[in-house]
Amino acid sequence: MVRRKFTKKEMMLVVLCTIFIISILTFYIWHQAEAVRLGYEINQLEEKLLKLEKDVEELEAQKASFLSLENVEKIAREKLKMVDTRDEQKIYEDFENQNQEKK
Repeated sequence: MVRRKFTKKEMMLVVLCTIFIISILTFYIWHQAEAVRLGYEINQLEEKLLKLEKDVEELEAQKASFLSLENVEKIAREKLKMVDTRDEQKIYEDFENQNQEKK
């Protein structure tokens, strides 16, 4: 049995086809790995977003409790030692008469 020798052209064609196929497979595997990595990253960012939204809701509830009139009055009386105004400290203005006098 006689072995047929391949020409340089045929050998180069086989080598180039092999390199081309390996390149396509490498690109495909890289693409799939990158898609999986991005999927994990998106999942982590979505979890972080949910946590931040929950934190915002908690802070808004805390803000609402701090700004309630009862709490503001309590802080004013206890921490700032404020008291109710006496009648002689109150000044009443008649803005309607002042507006008519200016015209």
